[in-house]
Amino acid sequence: MSKLVRNIILAAIFLISLSSVNQWTVLPIQNTFVWWVIYIAILILALKGKIFYYDKKNDPNFYLIKIYLTWNVIAILRGFFVAEDYWEWKHLIGTSLVLLLPIITYVSSNTFLVQRIVNKWFTYVLPMFTFIWIFIAHGAYGRYLIPISFVLLFYPLLNKQWKLISLSIAIFVIAIDLGARSNVIKFLVPFAIGLTYYFRSLLVYKLLVYTRIALLIAPFILLILGITNIFNIFKMSDYIEGEYRVESSNKEWAGDGDLTVDTRTFIYVEVIASALKYDYVLFGRTPARGNESPSFGPAIDKELNRNKNERFGNEVGIANIFTWTGIVGVILNFLIFIKASYLGLKKSKNWVAKIIAIYISFRWSYSWVEDFSRFDLSTLFLWICIAICLSKSFRAMTDNEFKNWARGIFDQRYRESILKKRPVITKK
Repeated sequence: MSKLVRNIILAAIFLISLSSVNQWTVLPIQNTFVWWVIYIAILILALKGKIFYYDKKNDPNFYLIKIYLTWNVIAILRGFFVAEDYWEWKHLIGTSLVLLLPIITYVSSNTFLVQRIVNKWFTYVLPMFTFIWIFIAHGAYGRYLIPISFVLLFYPLLNKQWKLISLSIAIFVIAIDLGARSNVIKFLVPFAIGLTYYFRSLLVYKLLVYTRIALLIAPFILLILGITNIFNIFKMSDYIEGEYRVESSNKEWAGDGDLTVDTRTFIYVEVIASALKYDYVLFGRTPARGNESPSFGPAIDKELNRNKNERFGNEVGIANIFTWTGIVGVILNFLIFIKASYLGLKKSKNWVAKIIAIYISFRWSYSWVEDFSRFDLSTLFLWICIAICLSKSFRAMTDNEFKNWARGIFDQRYRESILKKRPVITKK
């Protein structure tokens, strides 16, 4: 890999890291147009990188990515005929870039390139956090440090030094703001799943199979139970006695530190009611529009000087996909998660791919709870995980080969060994 390519990777990963926190920082980096140019450049580089780093042998596993991207492009083109004012055109452009981010999966199917991306982040971008953390809200630390949660998926494979570093940072992110519930979940869950590597000889394989199935279908079951008023998982205060509060640095948080507060039911009510009212259930309202929102619409209209009672995006990722691309988009998105998790769990030679398959299944379920639809590290590494499971090269690795790959993120000797295609004697 040339020095120019390495520098481009470094620049891209650093910029996406900054983009992940630009909404929660006092740094002067909120210029929308500049970020659009950066995102477009990254997507173009990903497309060009496909020529050099994508193995066409993966095509049979990537057809769903092509179909999903095609449907998103159709939704974007429809948006050109729907957008009516400045704000809708602005939202169309910004959201379109997010919907095109799955392009990154093609280059992320390359083992060497993914290793270099993560290596660049740890070598250069992680140290930069020591200089900018004071300018970022505590609850947003986890958004910048998402690659830590990625390596926690194969925590048992790291050497002692990086086990200590990654775990310490994860504890720091969780402890700094327990009220940032998403951070707690996105760092604890990968670590917990990653620890199953230690018990791979004891775990019953069917347990992972059932866990995957449960995570994939649980949202549909819970949605039906919620709509029929049988059980609403978001109204935990109805089922749990006592108060569960924490101190949160986010003074605008609706729950005021209450861990059982329901901040999601009204979003589902508004999103579904809006889709039925304006008849866009099947194909979506395009990325140019949002859902009608009695809760936020009036305040947004006042701020933007418009009169549409609309919210362009929600905290619940799947609700946004539904609003912008309809049930068709949701189904295509779901099929990608099914395909990737199936290949990772059942068609891989290493345990890490199986771990990532379960993590992907979890992220599908979690998208029904949160997962902002943003061009950020969280979304980027989700698509990298999906690419790993779709990639024949990653799934063909043995446990020892994946161990060498993981340690190669931090140690040049392991990278050289992989390039020379000869084994490395690993130390415990």
